[in-house]
Amino acid sequence: MLRRTLLKGAAGVSLLPALVDSARGGHMRRVRPGDRGWPSPAEWSRLKQAVGGRLTAVESPFAGGNADVFPSLHNPFFVGDNVALTETLGWTDAWTSQPSRYAVLAKNSKDVAAAVAFAHKHSLRLVVKGGGHSYLGGSNAPDSLLIWTRGMREVTLHDSFTPRGCGTPEPAVSIGSGAMWLDAYEAVTTNGGRYVQGGGCTTVGVAGLVLGGGFGSFSKRFGTAAASLLEAEIVTADGVVRIVNASSNPDLFWALKGGGGGSFGVVTRLTLRTHELPNFFGAVNATITASSDAAYRELVERMLSFYAESLLNEHWGEQFAFQPGRQLVLSMVFQGLAQAQAQSVWKPFFDWIAAHPADYTMPAPIVLALPARDFWNPAVLGAVPGIIRFDDRPDAPKRNFYWAGDAGQVSQVLHSYQSTWLSQRLLRPARRPALVDALVRASNVWRVGFHVNKGIAGARPQAVARTAATAMNPAVLDAFALVIVAANEPPAYPGVPGHEPNVAQGRRDARLVTEAMAPLKALGGQQGSYVSETDYFESNWQTAFWGHHYPRLKRTKHRYDPDGLFFVHHGVGSEGWSTDGFTRTN
Repeated sequence: MLRRTLLKGAAGVSLLPALVDSARGGHMRRVRPGDRGWPSPAEWSRLKQAVGGRLTAVESPFAGGNADVFPSLHNPFFVGDNVALTETLGWTDAWTSQPSRYAVLAKNSKDVAAAVAFAHKHSLRLVVKGGGHSYLGGSNAPDSLLIWTRGMREVTLHDSFTPRGCGTPEPAVSIGSGAMWLDAYEAVTTNGGRYVQGGGCTTVGVAGLVLGGGFGSFSKRFGTAAASLLEAEIVTADGVVRIVNASSNPDLFWALKGGGGGSFGVVTRLTLRTHELPNFFGAVNATITASSDAAYRELVERMLSFYAESLLNEHWGEQFAFQPGRQLVLSMVFQGLAQAQAQSVWKPFFDWIAAHPADYTMPAPIVLALPARDFWNPAVLGAVPGIIRFDDRPDAPKRNFYWAGDAGQVSQVLHSYQSTWLSQRLLRPARRPALVDALVRASNVWRVGFHVNKGIAGARPQAVARTAATAMNPAVLDAFALVIVAANEPPAYPGVPGHEPNVAQGRRDARLVTEAMAPLKALGGQQGSYVSETDYFESNWQTAFWGHHYPRLKRTKHRYDPDGLFFVHHGVGSEGWSTDGFTRTN
């Protein structure tokens, strides 16, 4: 364990009790601007000096109803580079993205430790933002101090890395907590010729994804991102910079592997194992429309059977979706197969569709493979129309790209988002009819996405074993897919004329999403939900996200953060706080 305390003059503070008594009800509360105890200008100045001048007051780009920012909100790189913005702008009847009062633009762990100590002493609401992709709003809070790690993006490859004090040497990569997965893939795969298990969206933050468990397109081959964590550097609530791994602070190390971001401290660096790169990565895309209800039901059954027999293995990931209009949409990816091999896998299914022209229409499907080293290479991907989009700012690095299929998520306002894992046992012939019935009912109401890379059933045994050693809900090990039913709208913000969220539509959509998800949840079994892609209003969140692991996580939280300095909605220990994280309720 590395224990480095702040230099005496670092923030001019000592670590004092983090909470103060409220005048109402005797509860404990954090302070807001205008409250007695809010730091004076001189105290803020001392913090600024301690962090090398990297403290800034934060202003909302929407202040005064300003709409000038909206043309830029389609660009996730613009959003990610703005201290006041988050990649989701809000959720109907849940939250709206609001900037912190001040932000520390951290460049190193010393900056982070100074900010943590300052927040602890002055009883401030503390927020941590890296990629800013939290659907539940964990990357923002009004009247808070933000620790923004965007400037900590260094990536270092290791031919042979041994966690401090334990383990055996293996190839790895150390990544600053402000890095995006695009940074990691460029260094590890495009330039380094190896693979690191990470997120599908290029602009998602590395740290947040790992802390939430971390599914990527190829989880069935490599396990979750958290399963590859070898070591982390973290600043805990006492202001100490710690190195955690399997032998140093092992309880905290385990909690970081899927226990959720923003609850245990501020991670400043992660070291992940890297893997041998397959020869090929590829994709399969197709849309199939049934001409009748009977034909659609048969299509649903045929797809599930085909998946169980041919795709439930380490090669296949991403998703297929059933949606209104009696449609099946395939957006699959694969690894370790050449293009001809992938075509051979799908040939029986596509031949069956072609043999029933009266029942189904299907434009020519796309089956494409490319050398795995080029899967995140914009120079190669940009030559194929419609696959990627570039950062369109005049001074943007040419490397900055995101998948065209992710464009609708940028600066979205969520209306509803629900997910549940489905057990592989539902694919067995005896239980499959019930799954088909539920799917037909659900997809007549709303689009139902099967994210097969977000369930570990069918994965390589080593990937299963490593994922089992994380803090995620063990239900993920038996799940063949995470089913997601969600609704959103394009960028919108309250108080900006002509750009305000459609609250009425949001509430209607939320009712339909709940209606669509109901028959799927009624299937029973050991269901759960993925903490990074889940329902803000989940009532049984402790069990849904972590199952029987939750008591252990809560003990770890109490050990390293007894005063609850770190708070996120539905994070470990958050049940003891008001929904805004300002008042302790028990």
